Order: sequence, then structure tokens, then C-alpha cells
Amino acid sequence: MALRPTIQDVAKAAGVSVATVDRVLNGRMKVREETARKVYDAARTIGYHGLELIRHRMQADLPAMTFGFLFQKRRQPFYQTFAEEARKAVESCNKVRGTAVIDFTDEPSTEAVLEKLSELSKRVDAVALVSPDHHSVTTRVSELRTQGKPVFSLLSDFAQGVRNHYIGLNNIKVGRTAAWFISRTAPRPGKVALFVGSFRWHGHELRETGFRSFFREYAPEFEVLDTYVNLDTRGVTEEAASGLLRRQPDLTGLYVAGGGMEGAIKALREWAPNPLPAVVVNELTADSSAALQDHLIVAAISTPLAKLSRQLVDMMAQAKLGGEEATPGQLFLPFDVHVPESQ
Repeated sequence: MALRPTIQDVAKAAGVSVATVDRVLNGRMKVREETARKVYDAARTIGYHGLELIRHRMQADLPAMTFGFLFQKRRQPFYQTFAEEARKAVESCNKVRGTAVIDFTDEPSTEAVLEKLSELSKRVDAVALVSPDHHSVTTRVSELRTQGKPVFSLLSDFAQGVRNHYIGLNNIKVGRTAAWFISRTAPRPGKVALFVGSFRWHGHELRETGFRSFFREYAPEFEVLDTYVNLDTRGVTEEAASGLLRRQPDLTGLYVAGGGMEGAIKALREWAPNPLPAVVVNELTADSSAALQDHLIVAAISTPLAKLSRQLVDMMAQAKLGGEEATPGQLFLPFDVHVPESQ
């Protein structure tokens, strides 16, 4: 039976003395913030039972703040990981004594987002969410800003000119990168398909724009078919991908611009077309990693969720504590690209 990590283990992992860890734990003497952070990170890494006490000591003199996060689809591995990274970022924020309140909308509708946002906004000081771009969402964001609650759009922008900031990827570049991969790895020029969650997702619209513009400019020998709406769901994507493979034997490329990639991967495994079309998906999960290893897909373009979450929480805290900026902005993070040989 493994023994619980001790204060000596924390000190060793942090590269400090036992006395220093004791001072952080008990608040007997002031410890430099950098040193206290090393102790906290080491305690979290090794699973030290006094982690919450260390966090409390570090944040005792900081103002309290409640962060709200509203994600899509609770059961999707991507959003589960995003939620966990958001929690970690709030815990490690050095500007406030933060608490994370996280919720999900399992229905991909504007109404579902508005209902959840209404409930969540009553409990938090600032909110960040993933939402379709709709005038009713813009109206609600404007109301929250009037109440002094900063609002941040995640992954897919909405309420431009009203919300505080957008933080995510440059979706035009994501779409163009997906097209580049397909144009370089497809077995031959031919028909290329594109799946988006819905036409209300601003990020998906931008990815489609970038995707199509690349082919027009650099690979006109490919024919990009009419866009398919898959509602970001596995089942709809599987059905649509299976139908494509059946009806379009000359399909040479497929890009799943949003969620539901698991369905496309399943269709590829079951139909096993020869040659395989060049398939690009978004986000690295267990499903997409396995598909890369099996050479079913050629690339996965992913969001650096840990970095995004840290920067997001820092911006949310700054907006609440230091006053909101007059001009809403955008923060584009560089995306990660995964290929079969990187797995």
C-alpha cells in the first residue's frame, strides 16, 4: 500500500527546505510568491493532502472572486478537459482568491445557452462561455456588462463589440491549415467535404471561409462540396460521413470543422475505403489520437487548453479588479498540430 506524500516529499519536489514548506503551510513567516508557487505546484503534482491548505494560505490576503464558465456538451472529452483546465487556472490565479462555477449546455441551441447563462450569471463575478452568435445572446451580454459583469467569448466569437474579449484560435488560419493538409495528402484531386456544427457558430463559419479560400487560391483542381451541418454530434456525423463514402466513391478529403469527429472516424473504420480520403479533425482526444496512430486521419488541429485557461482567468480577474477596457479585443493563441508520427 502506497504511503501518502509527506512534507518532506513536497520539499524535495519543490526544491526547497522542509522549513520553507512548513512556513507556507502554517503562515508563520512571509514567503516569496515565487517560492510559495513552487511549493503549491509540487504539492499538486505529487498529490499532497495539504494542497488546499497551501492554497488557502497563499490566497488569504487576496480579494475573493467567482468565475463562471459555460461550456457545451458535458459528455464530450474535449469539454471535460476544458472544464478541468479552467478549474486549475482559477486555483492557481495569483490575483484573486478564486472559485470556479462550471456548467454545460447539452442542447446546441441559443435558447439553451440563454437559459444556462441566466442562471450562471447570478452566481458569478465574471463569465466566459462557448455560444452561437445570435442577436439574443448579444442582448444578454450587453445587459450583463451593464451590471458590471465582464463577459468573454471562447473558441467561437459572439457579441462582437459588446463582449469584453474573444479568446481562442484564429479560425480563418485553422480552416486554411486543414485545407493545406488535405491538398498535400489526398490520394488524388477530387471532391472534398466539410462538416460544421451549424451556421450560427461564428468560428465554424470562419473555418469554412478559410478552408474554401485556400482551395480557390492554391488547389482549384479540388471540388469542395456543399457544407454539411452535423450539429456537433457523433451520430449525425457518422450518418453523414457514411452517406458520403457510399455516394461519393471519389471523395478525396474531409474536414470536420467542429465537434462530432468520433462519428466520422467510426464511419472510416467501418467502410474502410481504399484509398482513404485525407481527413482532418479538430482537437486531440483519445479518439483522434487513436485515429492518427491508425492512419485513418492525417491531422488533428488542437486548442492549447491549459494556456488558454490560464490567460483567460488572468484576463477575467483583471477585467473585474482593474476595470474593463474601453475597446473589446481578440486574443488568438497559436494552435497545435498533431500528425500520425507525432503520436
